[in-house]
Amino acid sequence: MTEQPTKVTIINDPIYGFITIPNGVIFDLIQHPYFQRLRRITQMGLSYLVYPGAHHTRFHHAVGCLHIMQKALKTLISKGVNVSLEEEEATLIAILLHDIGHGPFSHAMEHSIIEEVHHEQISIAFMEALNKEFNGSLTLALEIFNGTYHRKFLNQLVSGQLDMDRTDYLKRDSFYTGMAEGNINTDRIIAMLNVKDDQLVVEEKGVYTVEKFLVARRLMYWQVYLHKTGVVAEQLITRVLKRAKELSHQGVKLPASTALSFFLKNKINQDNFRDSLDTFSKLDDYDIISAMKEWCLLDDFVLRELSKSIINRDLLKVKIRKKAFSEERKQKYINQLINTHKLTEHEASYFVFTGNISNQGYNYTHGGINILLNNGKLVDVVKASDQLSLKSLTKEVVKNYICYPKPKD
Repeated sequence: MTEQPTKVTIINDPIYGFITIPNGVIFDLIQHPYFQRLRRITQMGLSYLVYPGAHHTRFHHAVGCLHIMQKALKTLISKGVNVSLEEEEATLIAILLHDIGHGPFSHAMEHSIIEEVHHEQISIAFMEALNKEFNGSLTLALEIFNGTYHRKFLNQLVSGQLDMDRTDYLKRDSFYTGMAEGNINTDRIIAMLNVKDDQLVVEEKGVYTVEKFLVARRLMYWQVYLHKTGVVAEQLITRVLKRAKELSHQGVKLPASTALSFFLKNKINQDNFRDSLDTFSKLDDYDIISAMKEWCLLDDFVLRELSKSIINRDLLKVKIRKKAFSEERKQKYINQLINTHKLTEHEASYFVFTGNISNQGYNYTHGGINILLNNGKLVDVVKASDQLSLKSLTKEVVKNYICYPKPKD
């Protein structure tokens, strides 16, 4: 009897072309409502207010990561690295689900209506719930994701200085924003990967490709991820949710979806988050946008004006510089707002605030990128490179910002 070929699903991706999804647990995970939710979560939050093309989703990114992880593992196996079928599938599952814990507009939830629960913790909670549902078939994937599996290079492929996550999002985000500076050569990076002493390494002839990758990452952070308009937009949506939660706790009934209402009314932190995981899985960007459209009509000045500023893209003014802004300058803007709109100092502080942003292109202290020299020795990419600017990428650059309402004519 002739064995029937395994059926596969093909996705047409604008970055890589055809992506093959094999039938089995990976296909079933993609079909799961927890994962399908990622179609409704933008990859870059509110960056589309700066770059109109940046409407791609966490779903796009996760499937892209799956594709290049397939290629990376195939490359390593072709070079004699022993990876079992079980390890291969588990690594693919780990990268597929690495961002499943992201909430609406990515990081806004973590700093507003959910207290001190990082998206990686939420991803683990989702993976553990799915592991129960899939009868333990995600156990090894969880070990690889958490870095507890003894073969460290598998974890480095999922979460490291040169992982498949960064490799996809740089290329994908540069494509959708139109920022050519971030366009890296993923095929070349993958082709140069190898394993030495259980560590992921890059062969010596790939050193210039890694240089380009690190420089591209730095440029994308300053020009895209930390663009001043994007920074103020993310701060505003965080404050929208904080104000909504504050009003809800005061007994104000706000129009919102069932899932959003739950998180506005209840105090959710690390201790009780897992009890509300299923409710969280029903929350996405559409809940927040729909709510803000309604909140534009409220009597509360703070929530109304914050919501209108995002919906209408009439954002606060933002200034960025190296030196910190003085409390006196901040207080001046707060006093102007208090006098103009008869607000309390607490209410005015929603519209006037300071903070900082930081960018470190390469952090060699947290598992750097090792170059495998032709003589078999391993050296860090900074030492292997003849690019003097690469060393400067290891230094963290911090800039300060102040946000305040634009002066009215």
